[in-house]
Amino acid sequence: MKYQWSDSIEDVDWHELADLYERAPLATKDPSRLKTAFSNSMFRCFVRDGQRIIGVGRALADGSDCSYICDVALLPEYQGEGLGKAIVKKLIELSAEHKKIILYCVPGKEGFYKSLGFRRMNTAMAIFQNEPVYIERGYISTE
Repeated sequence: MKYQWSDSIEDVDWHELADLYERAPLATKDPSRLKTAFSNSMFRCFVRDGQRIIGVGRALADGSDCSYICDVALLPEYQGEGLGKAIVKKLIELSAEHKKIILYCVPGKEGFYKSLGFRRMNTAMAIFQNEPVYIERGYISTE
């Protein structure tokens, strides 16, 4: 089956994209906030099966020093075909001129990203808006 790849946000149905994140499952995301996030991202990757968005990812980047890959998601029925890996590889390729490429992932997916060349950071820190939820989900430590 052939899929269509795009970086354009022109024809994105933001409600459809929000549904993809729910089903992936990654998170509940507000469609208007998704539009803002993808509009402000230097690199974007949408994978479609016909007109339907089945996979997505983006990278916030400054064009020189740092690119942050985030919001990589794939509908469950398309997982296991190598599409998630292809999305991440595309974002890595687009970010290649940056000195560092950073991401954080859903707990339990570290091995997937390690296979793509990512290594655990010893110094990463974060502030989350709803900290107790992210502690419960295993994203951050209470230490």
